[in-house]
Amino acid sequence: MENLSVRIATFNVSMEARNYQSDSAQLNAAVLDQQLQSDSAQIANIAAIIQQVRPDILLLNEFDRTANPEQTIELFQQHYLNAGLNPIEFPYRYSAPVNTGELFPMDLNGDGNISRPADTYGFGFFPGHYGMLILSRYPIALDRVRTFAKFKWKDMPAALAPKINGKPFYSAAQWQEMRLSSKSHWDVPVLIGDREIHLLASHPTPPVFDGAEDRNGRRNHDEIRLWFDYISGQADYLYDDVGERGSLTEGQSFVIAGDLNASATEGDGHRVIMQQLLSHPKIQDPAPTSVGGEQARPDQQGSEYHTAAWGMRADYVLPSSDLSIVGSGVFWPALDDAQHELVKSRRASSDHRLVWVDISL
Repeated sequence: MENLSVRIATFNVSMEARNYQSDSAQLNAAVLDQQLQSDSAQIANIAAIIQQVRPDILLLNEFDRTANPEQTIELFQQHYLNAGLNPIEFPYRYSAPVNTGELFPMDLNGDGNISRPADTYGFGFFPGHYGMLILSRYPIALDRVRTFAKFKWKDMPAALAPKINGKPFYSAAQWQEMRLSSKSHWDVPVLIGDREIHLLASHPTPPVFDGAEDRNGRRNHDEIRLWFDYISGQADYLYDDVGERGSLTEGQSFVIAGDLNASATEGDGHRVIMQQLLSHPKIQDPAPTSVGGEQARPDQQGSEYHTAAWGMRADYVLPSSDLSIVGSGVFWPALDDAQHELVKSRRASSDHRLVWVDISL
């Protein structure tokens, strides 16, 4: 039988309301729909990048979840992905609720009110802000998807609970309620012929925008650690959103994908967790590169591996060790390439780059 090459990609597309609306009072889930029904140069460039790379399975981070997700996804498909000279069709989609913008039942910032964005399970101005979306050319086993949005941080053994001056940062009641995932963690089985690959999708919180308690840095660490435990058979403690417990089944093929907001060598996060994940015996790291990334930071060692405009490797596609990798890359054209206009700024498309890996089945 002839081998089949499958391209799996992740792309933080910055298709979130604050990228289009500066007035925080006007931020809501309808902002993205309005953009998708207009002639948005930024979204057109995002579509052009996707059309150029042509992934078979694609995780989008920072794609707001709206009141009618299927309608929003169809607007993106019909008005942008199907437009131009090189249209691309994704007949299979997966979207689900995320923790961003969901009100926490207690006052987290001590201002006497429970309000967004400060008093939420995950930072956001409305439910679904900074959401996630999976697009696929291959069928998704929707009846076997697992989501972990409601898993409590306290239930992770040896969780890195935030502390200030050696004392817990969160009150006992807050800690009992706090969820680990800032958006969600999804285990999405994709069916490719007679093979099944589990796309392990997430978007951990940036390890910044906090204080000495390091609540975001510690949360980022443990959000990444969830996948480490999940693929290691060490997640008996983990329960999904319907109450089922346990790790990924031994022998299952998987790909970890997403904007992990962490690096093994740079940035403000806990680098050790990325070092551990990238060296995990069940994971292959193809370390995709680009000329554009190297040119953007010519004096920074390892800049060819960068996936974010500010100069860091933040976005990953990490296949399990049983899969055969035949190619990889970061869409970051060289400065003298005409397509560099697509990535010259966040306003042009995003402050992240699309990362892809080809596997042979």
